Amino acid sequence: MTAFWTQPDFDAHEMVHFVHDRESGLTAIIAVHSSHLGPGAGGTRFWHYADPEAAVRDALRLSRGMSYKNAMAGLPLGGGKAVILADENRTKTPEMLAAFGAAIEGLGGQYVTAEDVGISEADMVAVSEKTQHVTGLPVRGDGLAGGDPGPFTAIGIAKGIEAAVRYRLGKDSMEGVHVALQGTGSVGGGVARLLAKAGARLTLADIDAAGAKALADELGAETVTADEIMTTPCDVFSPNALGAILDAQSIAKLDTRIVAGGANNQLARAEHGRALFERGILYAPDYVINAGGIMSVGTEYLARRDGRVGKVEEVHALLDQIPGRLEAIWRASEDIGESPDVVADRMAQGLIGRE
Repeated sequence: MTAFWTQPDFDAHEMVHFVHDRESGLTAIIAVHSSHLGPGAGGTRFWHYADPEAAVRDALRLSRGMSYKNAMAGLPLGGGKAVILADENRTKTPEMLAAFGAAIEGLGGQYVTAEDVGISEADMVAVSEKTQHVTGLPVRGDGLAGGDPGPFTAIGIAKGIEAAVRYRLGKDSMEGVHVALQGTGSVGGGVARLLAKAGARLTLADIDAAGAKALADELGAETVTADEIMTTPCDVFSPNALGAILDAQSIAKLDTRIVAGGANNQLARAEHGRALFERGILYAPDYVINAGGIMSVGTEYLARRDGRVGKVEEVHALLDQIPGRLEAIWRASEDIGESPDVVADRMAQGLIGRE
């Protein structure tokens, strides 16, 4: 395995912590990219990786993304991420979660965790029995921040899509705007429901074809196969599944004016943002448009740290800033002739002291 600090994705990480607990079988990687604005915060991903190098790469890329996401979201939090290396059967036990919580506690507050792929709210409760540096815990009252971050992520993405439609299509309404939506899980399904309510025309696809069909029937939408969704003619292509889907081949086949969705690390490589730009496709940088979840759990954690209760109204105030941030990125992109992903990265790097 190549030394992780020589990988391009290492990007001067402040900490990469390898965790192995023989008794529980836990193997995990905790990465903190930047603590310039506060403790490294980001979810834990429970995933089966083909090889250890893929797990390290995922942790590094996601951690750096959280640095940028938290900075651009206006949160006093740095960027961090954890991955738990699952076996082929995705075995997860209370003992593993307890060992993971103890490992986080041992870092003394350098890393704050929350939910991500493969981790549930109940898992966060189990982790919280061993550490206070956890968020996304069940909400115990109306109007309080916290709990499942998915609905807030979906709200932010819907707001970002509306902003893109205004900016590129000149439309103040989603009525009749055709959105091809890839991924109909927790976040993608939430986005679909919000856009349908706003009057958009939807085409849905998911590797769970039955789930996509059920949602389409509920919303009066159409479906295509998972292989067809990226070539579907539409106004907006919204990727809300896993990342690295935008490469030279897929970008050449897109038939859309806008790419705006919640998947992390949508660009397979840095140059693919430029490829979108040169095709005249407006791109919403993923860590800006999908920041609603961290806005929710970040508000929860920061309030609890400060001895108060976080309110949903605080989260909505942050969500309302997403359209303006995207518009500022797009304007700067046009002014200087750089792709929106490059503009956003420079803004984020300035915020975390890495210009």
